[in-house]
Amino acid sequence: MDESVAVDGDSFRHVGDRLVHQGHIWHVAVASFVGPDGTKFERDVVRSPGAVAAVPLLFDAEGNASVVLVRQYRSPYDDFLIEIPAGTRDVADEPTEITASRELVEEVGLLAGRLEPLIQFYPSAGMTDSVLHLFVATDLEVVDHERHGPEEQHMEVLRLPFDEALAMVERGEIHDAKTIIGLLLVARKLERGDLGPMPRGGAAGSGAP
Repeated sequence: MDESVAVDGDSFRHVGDRLVHQGHIWHVAVASFVGPDGTKFERDVVRSPGAVAAVPLLFDAEGNASVVLVRQYRSPYDDFLIEIPAGTRDVADEPTEITASRELVEEVGLLAGRLEPLIQFYPSAGMTDSVLHLFVATDLEVVDHERHGPEEQHMEVLRLPFDEALAMVERGEIHDAKTIIGLLLVARKLERGDLGPMPRGGAAGSGAP
C-alpha cells in the first residue's frame, strides 16, 4: 500500500536516491519521491552526466550540402546504427562545445571552425536524467581521428548528400533519435538560409571524408 505524507503545494518532490549499481560512467538508483497528494513512491533512474552530438555539415563549390555520419555497432540493440558523431560528457565540468568538438575529431577526423548550438533535449525522460546537447558543425577541417574502443575502431564513416540523409529518415533507415532530431533541425535552418558554405581558403569540405 502506498504511504502518504503531508506536502505543501501541488508539486512532486524528490526525497533521495538509493544506489543500486555504480558503472564506469552511469549509475542506477532507486529514487524516492512524494506526489502532490502526499503519496510516496519509487522509480528506477539511470543517473547520467549527459551527452553531446553534432551534425557535421559540408558544402561543395556549388553550395550543395552534405553530412558526415557514422555507422557503428550499438551493444544494447546488438546491431549497427547510422548516427551523427556523439559522445558522453565524461570529462567533469568540460564545456559542452569542447566535448562536441573533441568527439568530432575522435570519431570522424573533423575539426569544426564553427559549432552552433541547436537544442538541448531529454533523450529518454522515463528512465534517465540525461540531457543531450546538440550542435551543428560547419567550416570543417580534416585532421587525424583518435578513435577509442572496439565500436569506434570498427565504425564506418559516411559522407552523404544532405537530402539523401533526410530521405533515409523518412524511409525508416535511420533509427537513432538524436540523429533524426539533428537532421530535421538543420533542414529547417537550411530552408531559412541560416546556414551556408563557409570555406577555409577554398570550397568548404574539400578533402573531407
